[in-house]
Amino acid sequence: MKHELKTMVKLLSISGFLLFFLGCGGEADPSKHFSIQLEDKNVQQNQKVGVVLKNKKDIAISEVHYFMDGQELPLEDGKLTLNVPTLGSKVLTAKFNIQDQPVEVEEKVRLLAPSAPEIYTYDILNTYPHDPTAYTQGLEFSNGILYESTGKRGASTVRKVNYETGEVLQKIALENTVFGEGITILNNKLYQLTWQSGMGYVYNPENLEQIKTFTYGESREGWGLCNDGEKLYKSDGTEKIWFLDPETLQEQGHIETATNKSIFNKANELEYVDGKIYANVYQKESMMIIDATSGAIVGVVNFGGLKSKVNRGPEWDDTNSVLNGVAYHQEKGTFFVTGKNWDKLFEVKIRKKD
Repeated sequence: MKHELKTMVKLLSISGFLLFFLGCGGEADPSKHFSIQLEDKNVQQNQKVGVVLKNKKDIAISEVHYFMDGQELPLEDGKLTLNVPTLGSKVLTAKFNIQDQPVEVEEKVRLLAPSAPEIYTYDILNTYPHDPTAYTQGLEFSNGILYESTGKRGASTVRKVNYETGEVLQKIALENTVFGEGITILNNKLYQLTWQSGMGYVYNPENLEQIKTFTYGESREGWGLCNDGEKLYKSDGTEKIWFLDPETLQEQGHIETATNKSIFNKANELEYVDGKIYANVYQKESMMIIDATSGAIVGVVNFGGLKSKVNRGPEWDDTNSVLNGVAYHQEKGTFFVTGKNWDKLFEVKIRKKD
């Protein structure tokens, strides 16, 4: 009998709740009577921003709590502190109760980097020959050997290169229908992306024998690839850099790249060094330094003038023969960069601009 009474009370409570809102405007969804108002919808990480929950019908509600990415945000004197760990396009959620019934209201927010990126430049330490027919899409060092992937349909390859002489030690060609993109090596496996085919390849780096293929998940295309020793990072031509499990190749989340002013979507070839992702900026003579945890663009490397040191061969294209390809040499502590159809590979030291 007690159980039946509790059930009746619960049903009456729910019915009263629905009738209340139907009487308040003919709608059963109570969230339609509320909206989140912010001082600014473009907010820097850890910034305090004024917030008000607009209550259109002055309905009695419980205390409001605000959440982003599943984390409750500190609220003091009407200001939220946006202290979530990653940047990009976010959803701010207000949670409260009406007559013991939970209600949620959402608002889109762009969370940006807390400070402007620092400016870096470069010093050329050495210049080496590079195959000018190589439409470079990815570079990676492993055991002193430079691995390179090249693009264009009908000309895409994976190769092992003696970086000091430019000699191609071994090369395999991809199918004519695919456009090769970024590469990385982890746990004695070489991973390669393709641009618009929605698939990638896994090779044995010793002999470049293909082990298996894999398909993309939510990521749009294949651009750049790197790793931090545990997981793969994949750029896809958007503001997102995806995390991939190296065994299953499944996408396990992403970060979004952003400065203190805007969300940025031009990350191309990637290299991971000490918690930072170094990313060629598509069709620009520059490189971003990205915090691999938050997505904040903490630095920009100006590679202006490097292209002028390259001889223009028969494969040269003024539009597409751009800076692309970055590899870190662990033992030397230096970066190697080149471009599409460049006849030179440059060993450089990246430093803050004076």
